[in-house]
Amino acid sequence: MPTMAQAEATLKTVYGYDEFREGQRESVGALVRGKDVLAIMPTGAGKSLCYQIPAIISSGITLVISPLISLMKDQVSALHQLDVKAAYINSTLTNKQQLMALENAKKGMYKIIYIAPERLNSEGFMDFAVHAKISHVIVDEAHCVSQWGQDFRPAYLNIAPFIASLKKRPVVGAFTATATLAVQKDIIRLLELHEPKKILTGFDRPNLFFEVMRPSDRDAALLNYVIKHAGQSGIVYCVTRRAVEEISEMLKANGIECVRYHAGLSDDERTQAQEDFINDRIPVIVATNAFGMGIDKSNVSFVVHYQMPKDLESYYQEAGRAGRDGEPADCCLLYMAQDIPLANYLIEHSLDSSALDIETARNVRAQAEERLRQMVYYCTGRGCLRNRILSYFGEATTETYCGNCSACLAAKGEQDVTREAGQIVSLVMALNGRYGRTMVASILSGKQNERIISAGLNEHSAFGALAAMGEGNIYAIIDELIASDVLAQTSGEYPCLIAGHYAKDVLSGDWPVRIPIDRGGQEVPIPKHKEEESEALFRILSKLRLAIAREQRVPPFVIFSNATLKDMARRKPRNRSEMLRVNGVGENKMRRYGDTFLTTISFYLMKTENGA
Repeated sequence: MPTMAQAEATLKTVYGYDEFREGQRESVGALVRGKDVLAIMPTGAGKSLCYQIPAIISSGITLVISPLISLMKDQVSALHQLDVKAAYINSTLTNKQQLMALENAKKGMYKIIYIAPERLNSEGFMDFAVHAKISHVIVDEAHCVSQWGQDFRPAYLNIAPFIASLKKRPVVGAFTATATLAVQKDIIRLLELHEPKKILTGFDRPNLFFEVMRPSDRDAALLNYVIKHAGQSGIVYCVTRRAVEEISEMLKANGIECVRYHAGLSDDERTQAQEDFINDRIPVIVATNAFGMGIDKSNVSFVVHYQMPKDLESYYQEAGRAGRDGEPADCCLLYMAQDIPLANYLIEHSLDSSALDIETARNVRAQAEERLRQMVYYCTGRGCLRNRILSYFGEATTETYCGNCSACLAAKGEQDVTREAGQIVSLVMALNGRYGRTMVASILSGKQNERIISAGLNEHSAFGALAAMGEGNIYAIIDELIASDVLAQTSGEYPCLIAGHYAKDVLSGDWPVRIPIDRGGQEVPIPKHKEEESEALFRILSKLRLAIAREQRVPPFVIFSNATLKDMARRKPRNRSEMLRVNGVGENKMRRYGDTFLTTISFYLMKTENGA
């Protein structure tokens, strides 16, 4: 039986790291001891290493079940760089290639085999699996097994029967980045995990800066944001294909190099766009949520959501594709009230209830609507954005200020007006859609004009109720409530105020409302991250990495991650021994690339020391 001593040695010699990250040691230890695992670890926490190390030091084969074709390809490429034999079986392979992969597997050529869940029950694979020595079955993106999650895939329900059909039950590990408490219970039950070691490292990504903007001109805000991040790798997410087309054209017309990606493009177009982005040939990709699942690109510096996603699970998963290397990165959501009906439309037309009974279908729809409500609250509520995310995933926090989100940076210039907002909503509902924004503000501020007096509204209990606030602040609260879909406006030349989707939440006190004070209408600035002292050397090493990657036709991060290059630039190793101290440089990478990078560093030091 393998040991933790072997695991720690493999961590250093193969991966080039001195110690495990949070959650990795517990996951590796449990799998090595033969215990099932349920691990919920955020994107970028190093989940793949948790099962790759037990696979490398075990005598059998490890099957990794994943829905992510792009992840399979990238991880197999990365394993080959580490001299670990691995393969994948999915729809991108021809029948002949799949048969060849299975023949090689039967001969014991692979330690790790990635496979799509839809391929598990194929005749050829079952014939291999029932005769093979399978030590571990790893279920990646394990939340896909639950109907209460945002990415339910029926093929995941076949995993437990597949495992049960094997001659000897292997150790089973389930890994995911996003799972509420209900989904976690589903994973354990539906995958039939045996008293699993449950590892929850926390959902927090401290290196990510979260921001919600509510711009009057969304295109201008996006263009300004991308220009501020010039030269950095970034993703712009849109909800619809049409938006992807329009936004990519808008960015190109303004001199931004970008590619587009959505399911309406041909396979060749999508593949080319993905490869251009992954290989750093094009810095920005504009995409629907069809892009990104399993994309193991470590140097994404920003993710912008041009429109609001329909749930926080999707948002956090997509935003989490920034900063996978642990470096500071920015996540921005551009919110407008019209995103809500669009999200409702997508929920209505994306739920496949054909295989569900009436009650289950009703529950699934209700869950989707509740997730949307929480997503809107993230965009429109006040208080720390990070805490809002952590609370949603059931992670209690006593902190009220994270200091690394737009809400916290703006908090000192805001005041809580939840009580006053409730008074405004009550008045709007009492007026039953007969008056507009100006009239409502005039009543609450106590204006004695002819129209109010003739309608008898100066006798209303709300008349003058908010006079102390001043009319300007009343207007600010009304605008906030409209933007949050707590209030809505009728169409026509003279729009009237009516109750919106979330009016009852404000009345019950479940929807806190805050407005800015003396902000002068300026947007919260995007924080500038401190530039590394060795930025010049980092850029040189990045160019060398890109040249090697293009020669080998692999993504640059497969050679070395940004974090590794930055550590290399900081340490400036002068020999092989010093190079092996760099995080992410193991013996195999040292053998492949060490001398080339050492030569470049030596030349750089010689020039700088001589004042060249």
